[in-house]
Amino acid sequence: MVLDLLIVGASFAGLVAAKTAAARGLDVAVIDSKREPGANIRTTGILVREAIDEIDIPAHLTRKVPGVRLYAPNLSSVDLFCPGYAFYTTRTAALLRWLTDEAREAGARVLYGLRFDGGSTDNGLIRLDGIDIQTRYLIGADGARSRVAKCFGLNPNRRFLTGVETEFETGDSVDPRFLHCFLSAAFAPGHIAWAAPGPDVIQVGLAVGNGKKPDLAAFLAHTESRFGWRSMKIVERRSGLIPCGGPLRQTASPGVLLIGDAAGWVSPLTGGGIRLAFRHGRRAASYVADHLLNGGAAPEARLVSDVPPLRWKRLLRRAFDLTPPDPLLNLALSTGPMRRAAELVYFHRSAHGVDRDAYQKWLDLEYAGQARPANRLGKTG
Repeated sequence: MVLDLLIVGASFAGLVAAKTAAARGLDVAVIDSKREPGANIRTTGILVREAIDEIDIPAHLTRKVPGVRLYAPNLSSVDLFCPGYAFYTTRTAALLRWLTDEAREAGARVLYGLRFDGGSTDNGLIRLDGIDIQTRYLIGADGARSRVAKCFGLNPNRRFLTGVETEFETGDSVDPRFLHCFLSAAFAPGHIAWAAPGPDVIQVGLAVGNGKKPDLAAFLAHTESRFGWRSMKIVERRSGLIPCGGPLRQTASPGVLLIGDAAGWVSPLTGGGIRLAFRHGRRAASYVADHLLNGGAAPEARLVSDVPPLRWKRLLRRAFDLTPPDPLLNLALSTGPMRRAAELVYFHRSAHGVDRDAYQKWLDLEYAGQARPANRLGKTG
């Protein structure tokens, strides 16, 4: 099989790139070692508003979550929101199946159960080891520990957060209006813990930095009195590495390009990478098509100016690695500067000056009849 473009990894980045390239007229295939779409998920699948703006995802695959409830180590909390902004939890496996169908409908082949074990360049084509596939261009969308990067001598990710997550059956102890985020040097040094109301489940997890080992059981025990996890049935568990070093420098060689987590397209601060995967995965595929079909500039040269360097988030990552002790976090959370800083991190703008009472009324109407335990907006305690 001789292709215009082969994509390694049926990831968010890989699948949107496949759809775009096929729609532009390239002969495209995606290979992935997983047995089927949506298997072995390593991501929370939580989308920021900007990711929804990139891809028109069917509403039945998502759940809108308009606010953030941010907890101090002592479990006092403050509610954050920004009218017009929301997060979206997802049926992640179903979302990946939908993206696979979208790529196939555009004309791409998506082949599961095929593992990339290496390849080499031969007379203008890239030949895969052990698979009868040759391609004019190769995209590696194969995750944080990219085999494509290793094979072709490209930069690997070297800095990671380690994340663990458990899915519970939906209960009424988790207010569905909020992503519940927890600061704690004891349980989530270098990052946060979370409880997210999904469309069908409650996702509870944490990530840690600096090579530390995550202890989700200890966090669940710490928050048991507030949420009652022991009474909920466990649906699924997952874990994985989250690149946190920012976009890598050398992500391309002749005929080869890395995208998504493989290229370090992940916020060093929040660990979020799906928006970048959607936006720049599509652009990378478009640039490859323009290069192969129209003699356009090399895709990697065009992507350099597209992908943000995320410099300030890299600096904040260094600060976040030095997680303040829990007593200081308890004191800081109730302050105005801390609230405004959190709003900038979560919403990319401050909600200062917003009519909170009017928004509270709208939110009460929007979520009428749904469980809303504990705090009111803007209250701490």
